[in-house]
Amino acid sequence: MSRAFTREEDSENAIAGVGERPISSHRNLVTERGLAMIEENLAELRDLMAKAERRGDRERLAVVSRDLRYWTARRESAELSVPEPGSDVVRFGMGVTLENDDGKKVHWRIVGEDEADPAKGSISHVSPMALALFGKKVGEVVTVNGKEWEIVKLSDKAEN
Repeated sequence: MSRAFTREEDSENAIAGVGERPISSHRNLVTERGLAMIEENLAELRDLMAKAERRGDRERLAVVSRDLRYWTARRESAELSVPEPGSDVVRFGMGVTLENDDGKKVHWRIVGEDEADPAKGSISHVSPMALALFGKKVGEVVTVNGKEWEIVKLSDKAEN
């Protein structure tokens, strides 16, 4: 067997081994912003696929195809959820300001798994913090990872 043939075979196996992106078993709740993000990802991936097809870039095609399958599945299972205006309990899509015993305040917006970005103030609706907060009101205290946090403000606006 020639060395070139072996490399080509290894390359094909590597491409085939890209693997699927895991899809969460949780409900795919999304905010309006999250739904728009999914649509943007799909449009970008379709564009990338066309470019990779024109170049004949099989590796890029494999990765883009995998990501396109992921985002298509996420779009198909997306459930738009908008918080009830004026709700006095924590719900999906709301912003929650918390304060700990030291007076430190944090603000989290509870969003879908794909749009969560804790560094930018948004957490997944299946995170321990979000699960502890759901159904609670201003003034109530939740404990997460051994820390107590008092809910000091709720917001149903799309702010971070």
